[in-house]
Amino acid sequence: MTHRLKSGSALALVMAFAGQVALAQVTEVGPGEGQVNIVAWPGYIERGETDAAFDWVTKFEEATGCMVNVKTANTSDEMVALMNEGGFDLVTASGDASLRLIAGKRVQPVNVDLIPSWSTVDDRLKDAPWHTVDGVHYGTPYMWGPNVLMYNTDAFAEAPTSWNVVFEEMTLADGQSNKGRVQAYDGPIHIADAAQYLMFHKPELGITSPYELNEDQYTAALDLLRQQRQLVSRYWHDAFIQMDDFKNEGVVASGSWPFQVNLLKAEGQPIASTIPQEGATGWADTTMMHVDAANPNCSYMWMEHTLSSNLQSDLSVWFGAVPSVPAACSDGRGMQTQEGCDANGLADFEKIRFWTTPVSNCTQGDGACVPYYRWVSDYIGVIGGR
Repeated sequence: MTHRLKSGSALALVMAFAGQVALAQVTEVGPGEGQVNIVAWPGYIERGETDAAFDWVTKFEEATGCMVNVKTANTSDEMVALMNEGGFDLVTASGDASLRLIAGKRVQPVNVDLIPSWSTVDDRLKDAPWHTVDGVHYGTPYMWGPNVLMYNTDAFAEAPTSWNVVFEEMTLADGQSNKGRVQAYDGPIHIADAAQYLMFHKPELGITSPYELNEDQYTAALDLLRQQRQLVSRYWHDAFIQMDDFKNEGVVASGSWPFQVNLLKAEGQPIASTIPQEGATGWADTTMMHVDAANPNCSYMWMEHTLSSNLQSDLSVWFGAVPSVPAACSDGRGMQTQEGCDANGLADFEKIRFWTTPVSNCTQGDGACVPYYRWVSDYIGVIGGR
């Protein structure tokens, strides 16, 4: 990505590990415990219940005897809260959660020697700073992709070229205002989307990373979000509620995931998506194991399954994402093709500004940035109209 989280930021966030030797707790994989409990994003773990063609769970359960239990989480903050509560073995964490989980000692180092398919992982992801600290891996890459602008083709004669359709009031091609017809993501990481928009339109602010904002840059982003508040009909976090809003509540534009786009298009809805000129934030998700995982053997079996089975290929089709195993695009293990991976953005890795946890010790400028706890409290205020 253009501005990756530098090692200094990662070190600042995980300084709780200073002086501690981080070692994987599992040195060999034994018999399965009978189950594995996973916190996952919607659509990430399918067993054919939504669509019979998409099932990467059933064969795993049959082969290992490990029953897969899934708790869906709609935001990174929800994932962190669930992992803090405990009772789960694994989580498919995005970059704005993974380093918090490491710093909070909620996840354990992963012994990649026990995952035979580790060698097949995209080299750009193996040592990614959102799951690797001081050379120690705290998870296995799962899937990555952009946050797209989803829009209703009846309201837009052509694909929007700018995110301004969700940030600024305007009359759309259907002759109606966008006010009350757009949505925004219900999570403080959405501040980064505003910052990225300002990077393009107000270069004088000097923003170099949407996750590292000084007070002036941060204030400008909040002001833009307060302006957006006048347009937003709902702050979405449930993918299926967002889809219903596009179908039944007159919503015509919003930041979204390819998952919603694909399902709505499959239903014949007038929906499309694009990455506008300002670029996009995105997610590179990691399967991480709880420090007190009750089912470590099944967990390691599942992590191997995520890299070696049809999951990488079929999930890429289902979610509109890019596999963390490049071979899954073309080796015939599932539905995906090389053309499909190319269409999902395989070559766009360097263009996406992947979610990372904002830290107070910036790697840019004077080193003073607004910490994440401020993002959380201030975004609640924005949603509440303050």
